[in-house]
Amino acid sequence: LPELPIQYGDFAIWQREWLRGEVLEQQLSYWKAQLSGALQVLELPTDRPRPPVQSYRAARAHRLLPQTVTRGLIELSHREGATLFMTLLSAFQTLLHRHTGQDDIVVGSPIAGRNRAETEGLIGFLTNTLVLRTDLSGNPTFRELLGRVREVTLGAHAHADLPFEKEVEELQPERNLSHSPLFQVTFRLTNTPEKHLELPGLTIDAFDIETGVSSFDLALEVAETLQGLSCTVTYHRDLFESATIARMLAHFQTLLEAILADPSRPVSDLPLLTEATRRQILVDWNDTAADFPKDACIHELFESQVRRTPDAVAAVFEDEQLTYRELNTRANQLAHHLRTLGVGPETRVGICMERSIEMVVGILGVLKAGGAYVPFDTAYPKERLVFMIQDTQAPVLLTQARLREAMPESVAHVVCLDADWGAVATHSGANPASGVTARNLAYVIYTSGSTGQPKGVMVEHRALANHMHWVQSAFPLSESDRELQHTPLTFDVSVWEFFAPLLSGARLILARPDGQRDSAYLAAVIAQQRVTSIQVVPSLLRMLVEEPRLSACASLRRVFCGGEALSLELAQRLLARLDVELYNLYGPTETCIDATCWRCDRGQNTVLIGRPLANTQTYILDPQRQPVPIGVPGELYIGGEGLARGYLNRPELTAGKFVPNPFGGGTYTRLYRTGDLARYRPDGNIEFLGRLDHQVKLRGFRVELGEIEAVLGQHPAVQETAGDKRLAAYIVPGPDQTPESGELRSYLKRKLPEYMVPSAFLMLDALPLTPSGKVDRCRLPALDRARSQRASGHVPPRNLIEERLAKIWEQVLGVEPIGVTDNFFDLGGHSLLAVRLFVKIERRLARSLPLASIFEAPTVEQLAAMVCTAPSSATSGCLVALKSEGKKPPLFTRFAFASWCFPSERTSLSTACSTLVSTVKPRR
Repeated sequence: LPELPIQYGDFAIWQREWLRGEVLEQQLSYWKAQLSGALQVLELPTDRPRPPVQSYRAARAHRLLPQTVTRGLIELSHREGATLFMTLLSAFQTLLHRHTGQDDIVVGSPIAGRNRAETEGLIGFLTNTLVLRTDLSGNPTFRELLGRVREVTLGAHAHADLPFEKEVEELQPERNLSHSPLFQVTFRLTNTPEKHLELPGLTIDAFDIETGVSSFDLALEVAETLQGLSCTVTYHRDLFESATIARMLAHFQTLLEAILADPSRPVSDLPLLTEATRRQILVDWNDTAADFPKDACIHELFESQVRRTPDAVAAVFEDEQLTYRELNTRANQLAHHLRTLGVGPETRVGICMERSIEMVVGILGVLKAGGAYVPFDTAYPKERLVFMIQDTQAPVLLTQARLREAMPESVAHVVCLDADWGAVATHSGANPASGVTARNLAYVIYTSGSTGQPKGVMVEHRALANHMHWVQSAFPLSESDRELQHTPLTFDVSVWEFFAPLLSGARLILARPDGQRDSAYLAAVIAQQRVTSIQVVPSLLRMLVEEPRLSACASLRRVFCGGEALSLELAQRLLARLDVELYNLYGPTETCIDATCWRCDRGQNTVLIGRPLANTQTYILDPQRQPVPIGVPGELYIGGEGLARGYLNRPELTAGKFVPNPFGGGTYTRLYRTGDLARYRPDGNIEFLGRLDHQVKLRGFRVELGEIEAVLGQHPAVQETAGDKRLAAYIVPGPDQTPESGELRSYLKRKLPEYMVPSAFLMLDALPLTPSGKVDRCRLPALDRARSQRASGHVPPRNLIEERLAKIWEQVLGVEPIGVTDNFFDLGGHSLLAVRLFVKIERRLARSLPLASIFEAPTVEQLAAMVCTAPSSATSGCLVALKSEGKKPPLFTRFAFASWCFPSERTSLSTACSTLVSTVKPRR
């Protein structure tokens, strides 16, 4: 062999001497401009969470493209004045764009680095890596995208002499052990001719050695072979299953075939799914057709049950109960009375009552009269009640005498079902004929609206009949079953709670008003009433799981959870404590309570929302309303029998949220846009991923942050507002004004329901904005960081009571340290956390305080003063055994509780007890 003109060391010296000064500056300038701004991590949909430290464990998957595709890509590249590398890179970046939803796609690509003739035969590693960043915004056609990629590729190769290590050193990207810097995906095209080395007496074969190691999430290598283009993907095993990568390669082939068919199509319109997969997603997984009483109204189904079990107990509230016959008679009497007041089909009737037997009679009476009931929370501010009554044009409002004073005066007829029952009871107890049909309204429930006003969701009898028929089929109840009704009437889960037992002959157990906030009370009711089925939101479920009395709830057979995302940890904790069936339900109010269902079992590693219910269709779609591939996030759309009619008096909003069904035809012509992000699992079950917009759910209630911001903006001292998911309000005060958090909280409580009042108010000089001028919520200061600003004014506990209260606050709020002047609500507290706080206070300090105390005394200092004067709790069980054995009658001693409050008299409990034991005679 001839001697090489240069050695590897010569090349290294040459590169070092050449790449400096103006040349280096020019190279650096290009890459700094090309990679300016934040380089986002490519958020490929993974099968497992990204580990905090990548392990580099890798595997491979292969796919050979047909010769027709290979020839077509080569011809397309020639026609468009591009190389095959550019065409394949454009297709690959389109695939990444469609899988991630990101427009800024950054891909690394290795190059040989032998652009000088002298280096062709040089032995050594000269490879460099180019960072190819492409902007896919604006939904370009593939031909337009190819033009963008051509420019990026040519520019990168013209500045390819800067070593990648130097590039990283100069750019100083944010480092993270969980992923590689600058890019997480690579692309490579190899077109080395296939040569066979022949030596005398030797047979030489090439072997592809799989190392099982990779520095990147995903690496696509395409090789030109005699059989066609061979695609090999090396992927992180910590992130992806082999089936996921196989599907991705299939998507790549489908995409390439679509590009060849029409390169002028926008990249968002190019299909990724094969016809078989498309049919599986759209048809097979939505095959939910089932019979149900299509023409029956919900009260008619109740009347059928009355005929089957007239003397069975239907409803129980504390010491009061009614049989099915008695409940039906009372509801009929009310219905006849309402008919005389003008109630009929499509008439909306307000119900503003505390939980009671009267409330059940009221709901059934309205439905039997042909009307639709509209629940109002008794705690709603009067201004909100006035708006809802005006919006519904309700001619009648049902309430109770003790609430009459708080009712708006604009209603034509206010009927108090307790005080006015004498007049109601004069009417007939027979089932009335109202003329209502299954296509008439059954109820209107208001949800939060982003414009500052709530919106009423209108649900028809047919939708409710379908849902309840599914409930009866999937979870049959009998006379021995008992369902607990504890959720607020304004939360649509209450509809399930009412009708699941009343259509099955089971017993409806009504919790006391506000009982849903007290886990100890609920556990006691479940045990005493032998409740077999209960609906809970995750925040309440957590309180129940932590409730010691839950172990006595052996009667429970089924627990249904919905309204918020259910965590795996919480699900497994419940299943470890009770032998129950646990179901995770999902569904917006607009889809009649629930749309999907998933059973949680012991040992599962995730909680999904499952599959669609009977006569329900679910679609996960991209922004063009085309189905996304399995595993890829998209917006969840829902169709079928359960869809609401729309929003009351909001035709434009209805048209925007209830859209034409592009896959329907026939019966179901509409889909509801949930605004939720979800993805399909390979078996067809759906995984909930979060919200697309800024709406959140708190304790099961849907909350539009925009509504809170709109109301806050009406305060005279507030100039701008923004809220994050913790329900903290970020406020820019007006000139020379700094409103106190207590003032703002009180202001909002007069106008909004309690669950919509932020727990913290943070003052800012200005709201962070995006380049387009919108509020940049990602740059709002974290609530934890805002809490740290308390440090300068931190006042530590000064006596034993304050110390114990501060410790309880730290456990409940998850904030340390707690000062005695810190405000419970400013630290993220809310009513459910307040319940947990007072339960712990009762158990540890043997003092019982009303829940309202936290509003009157929201600091440790103020609450400590209340504790010192609070009555002793008889149920605390705070007994300390001074001696473990003895035959004499027991001696009970009472610790001087008041002395805890004063530092000068403070003595540790253990020391006091030890002293006391020493004075007690033997065996006493």
